[in-house]
Parts: sequence; structure tokens; C-alpha cells
Amino acid sequence: MNRGVRILPEAEEELAAAAQWYEERREGLGIQFITAMDASVAWLAQAPDSCPIWLAGYPYRKLVMQCFPYVVFFRLVDDVIEIVAFAHAKRAPGYWLDRSR
Repeated sequence: MNRGVRILPEAEEELAAAAQWYEERREGLGIQFITAMDASVAWLAQAPDSCPIWLAGYPYRKLVMQCFPYVVFFRLVDDVIEIVAFAHAKRAPGYWLDRSR
């Protein structure tokens, strides 16, 4: 089943900032980053339950990126995938928890 996807504004800002950072390091790398994230979000829309739960007791799941050190954190709200963070893997875990309240 292909579910709808909603990306929280803070997550959109993270994504844009990360893409800009990569693009400033090497021309075209920001585009590669966005392309990888778009592919991940499209995959999530088809198989969100295949991603592991982030931590027991929380409604969040995670998708660890293969090509970039990023993790997509999301939850299922009815039939919608709500992406709450595009988080760098080295950033403090759970910094984004207050976003979905």
C-alpha cells in the first residue's frame, strides 16, 4: 500500500540545510543528497512497517541512510507517514521529539 507522506516544516528545514552544506562542499553533492532522500521517502511510502522502531515506548520508526550519515525518523498517523526529522547520525538522539506534539 502506498501511503501519504507529510514532512514537518522543521524536517524540511533540516533537509534543505543539509543539502546546501553538501552542495557547498562539492558541486552536485547536494543534489545527490536530495535524490537519495527522495528515493528513501518514496520507499517509506510503500513499506513503512519494514523500518525498525526507534526506541521501545515511542511511536517512531527510523530509516538509516546508506550513502549519507543520516537517519529519517517518522511515525505513522492514521494512513499518513509523518516525517519528523532528517537527522545527522552524529547529532544528539531525540532532539526532535518535541516537534510532533
